[in-house]
Amino acid sequence: MPPALSSAEPTQAQRAAWQVPTFDTPLWSGRQQPWCVVIPVINEGPRITRLLQRMAALNIAALADIIIVDGGSSDGSLELSALQALGVSGLLRKTGPGKLSAQLRCAYAFALDQGYAGIVTIDGNDKDDPAAIPGFIDALRDGVDFVQASRFIAGGQAENTPTSRDFAIRFIHAPLLSLASGFDWTDTTQGFRAYSRALLLDPAVAPFREVFMTYELLAYLSYRAPRLGYRCVELPSARRYPKGEVPTKISSVRGNLSIVQVLLKACLGNYTP
Repeated sequence: MPPALSSAEPTQAQRAAWQVPTFDTPLWSGRQQPWCVVIPVINEGPRITRLLQRMAALNIAALADIIIVDGGSSDGSLELSALQALGVSGLLRKTGPGKLSAQLRCAYAFALDQGYAGIVTIDGNDKDDPAAIPGFIDALRDGVDFVQASRFIAGGQAENTPTSRDFAIRFIHAPLLSLASGFDWTDTTQGFRAYSRALLLDPAVAPFREVFMTYELLAYLSYRAPRLGYRCVELPSARRYPKGEVPTKISSVRGNLSIVQVLLKACLGNYTP
């Protein structure tokens, strides 16, 4: 039997106020673990298969239920029987508007409704090493509310990171969020993270708002959680870009400009409820 529901429950009025994009649930096997791993994808092709194979080899499903949230893939990479064979418990398919933050709102709302005590998120493009997931879950179990993977701290690894991206993270994104939040972040743009149930349910955080449509939610939570006194840590991880390829949904100019705009808004408190 799944563990009992967490005591940190939203009121009926609070839950009714959540703004969550519409989504379908083509696959759901039910909650088996107290934790889940959410994987946002859109047209990841063989990359998502490789990631799931690595997670299966690590037996991650024995620690956390694996839930994929699809932003509208059309490449045939999410065939249900193949996903189930690799240990996936759930597939959500966003049908409402929005990009990454909208996908995450779908998955986080679903996970909280199912009673998970904490959520790990890892990108579906196979750049992050899922071997770090058990350590993230241990941190959540020990009372940490926000775990951020970092390739830049002791024990972390950064391979083939594009020079411009490395510079932007080290000297712009992480320093600004550190200054604004009061926590010494080193690796703030990647989505390999973990959140406690209490953090995501806090009305002072309020992640279920339509303002979070693209990459806003990642920067906002890095800003908001430390300022509210939640326990935050960075844990080392490996992030590897394949040689000659940059698997990302962020366009080179317009997308990066949007990231900077989101960063400034987050640091100025524009997303604070």
